[in-house]
Amino acid sequence: MTESRYRAVKAYKNQEFLGSKDARPLRILSEYIEPESRFEELRVRDTIVFFGSARILSREEAERELAQAQAGGGDLKRAEMRLSMSRYYEDTRELAKRLTLWSKGLEGTDRRFVICSGGGPGIMEAANRGASEAKGENIGLNISLPFEQADNPYITKRLAFEFHYFFMRKYWFTYLSKAIVVMPGGFGTFDEFMEVVTLVQTFKIKKRLPIVLFGTEYWDKVLNLEPMVEYGTISPEDVNLFFRTDSVDEAFAYLVRELETHALKKPLSTGYLSG
Repeated sequence: MTESRYRAVKAYKNQEFLGSKDARPLRILSEYIEPESRFEELRVRDTIVFFGSARILSREEAERELAQAQAGGGDLKRAEMRLSMSRYYEDTRELAKRLTLWSKGLEGTDRRFVICSGGGPGIMEAANRGASEAKGENIGLNISLPFEQADNPYITKRLAFEFHYFFMRKYWFTYLSKAIVVMPGGFGTFDEFMEVVTLVQTFKIKKRLPIVLFGTEYWDKVLNLEPMVEYGTISPEDVNLFFRTDSVDEAFAYLVRELETHALKKPLSTGYLSG
């Protein structure tokens, strides 16, 4: 028998097909199954998620930028604002570190609360950095974007993910989360925060999910919900679905109290309604 000049390509190795419109359901499903497989292998069942701007610098970077601007090498007003905003990077870093140390110190349970971010720079980097400084595993759920987004160097290698679909990335943010911290951010942060609050408000998330809205000066300017209450488009109690603070100490105390009361004393569950 003569050997064929051509070899058929297996469907799961056919890159042209896998990148086609017809294979979109397979690509979506892979962004569910592959992370799930890794999380199960590494026994990740509970996360504390940090949202926030990719554009907020660390204090050291902001101070360097300000020095350059003062020397005539940049926009001084912008550099001063970036230095002021760098406090949120440092607060995120400290809070993530303290929560990781607390989780590692838990006794009488196999539960652990793993810091999770969007995997990029700014606030995301700060969260992963703080957890790394506490020698804790941490997660980065990255997204393919034409700008800003690249893996930060502090993510645990086996827990670094790259998503194409925003909605699958959001799914993994919320599915394992037992608490969420929202730092100042832009459209993406606002979108993530409002989606989570909506899921809690409508009981699509049935687990207790404490949400910290960190940075009252920033969020009081950006987010004014009182007119919604006044016009009757949300209930008065809806403004209590999250905890506002400017203090790392307050945020830490609130999250630990909530997690010890509601997460540690209940059986493990994802917290989504069935169906």
